[in-house]
Amino acid sequence: MEKKVLLRDLLLKHPADVAEVLSQLSDEKATELLHRLFLRQAAAEPLGEMEPEDSAELLSEIDRDEAIKILSRMDPDDAVDVLDELPDDVQEELLSRLGKEDAQVLSNLLTYPPDTAGGLMSPEVVALPLDMTAQEAIDFLRKKVEEVETIYYAYAVDEEGHLQGVFSLRDMALAQPNTRLFNLLKKDAISVPVDADAEDVAHLFDKYNYYALPVVDKDQKLLGVITIDDVIDVMREEATEDIYLSQGVPLEERVDTPWYESIKSRMPWLYFNLFTAFLAASVVGAFESTIAKFAVLAFFMPIIAGQGGNAGMQTVTIVTRGIALGEVPKGEGWHILRKELLLGLLNGLAMGIVVGAVGFIWKRTISLGLVVFLAMMFNMITAGIVGTIIPLGLRAIRQDPALASSIFLTTFTDTLGFAFLFLLARILIPGVR
Repeated sequence: MEKKVLLRDLLLKHPADVAEVLSQLSDEKATELLHRLFLRQAAAEPLGEMEPEDSAELLSEIDRDEAIKILSRMDPDDAVDVLDELPDDVQEELLSRLGKEDAQVLSNLLTYPPDTAGGLMSPEVVALPLDMTAQEAIDFLRKKVEEVETIYYAYAVDEEGHLQGVFSLRDMALAQPNTRLFNLLKKDAISVPVDADAEDVAHLFDKYNYYALPVVDKDQKLLGVITIDDVIDVMREEATEDIYLSQGVPLEERVDTPWYESIKSRMPWLYFNLFTAFLAASVVGAFESTIAKFAVLAFFMPIIAGQGGNAGMQTVTIVTRGIALGEVPKGEGWHILRKELLLGLLNGLAMGIVVGAVGFIWKRTISLGLVVFLAMMFNMITAGIVGTIIPLGLRAIRQDPALASSIFLTTFTDTLGFAFLFLLARILIPGVR
């Protein structure tokens, strides 16, 4: 009785809520519930709302005939994401047993990399002839609504399939019934190249505030459409990727990843971080005699290194975000570097005056105050320079600008911060060598 009530309640929920329930169940219970949803023809949409790897895992556990029918009912862009997560042999088996038309559509979509416009698009796009009336177009769209994932706009193509423009559904609804569509056509339609990077697609949506954009090939032939829900997924994934990469965390890890998998994927970055820590510590070791003669320098070590790291992370964050949002065209890095150099100098002066005053008041030694003042200023300038160069340099070698930025940055600010402090002490403080 409890199972029946659960199923009945789930059938009334949004597919995204059903997907959340499925993702929280054990594999055995999830496959059982998916089978029951399949019998009610309600399994396709929840699977489309789940993460593709989770959907693929569930789909591989159920009966093959059921899996094929569920795939055929899913929106093509969701179905191809799931197929892409399956082993090659399972993928080939499912495609070979799908209907010819469905198999052809999904096979075509699989040829596009998943992080491109082609990998995001749905081929279910509505094209209308220009000589159709507004009323005829509305009647046609009513018939297509069950076949197409989402209709935000309709498009006009010529006889060879080249994109001619876009129609607004609002314009159609408000127009006189006998108005010909060529009078409603907007010829300046924004389109997306099929090989465009997914992040660039997200920028277009953010810039133009559309709910959907058409996808075209190099000859401007209409291939499909990308909807806003797919782009939101891209934005979330890109944000997650940037957060993970900046801290050296593997992209595949989740809160429920087994501990042995987590330690295997995290350990390499921790070892790298340990190496950089030894690098900074070696600077301290090289100046052991300096610290022994003037032990108060040890008090200022974490202050100077820490402030440099904090300031550098501010710069890294701003520059990385600017790159991600397309605000930093290639070749414009020098403008940012000059700005961050100036900020580093001003911040260094402001912070240096404070720590210099503390050093002087504490030990009544002008030379100590001058040393910590200059060390702080130099390290803040270094932080601004390095915080700019790291993300720009990573982009230049075609790596994600967020890639372990904090690890690289703190290596520089710690190592150079200590070096500035001890070298200046040897130069400016009498008797310290």
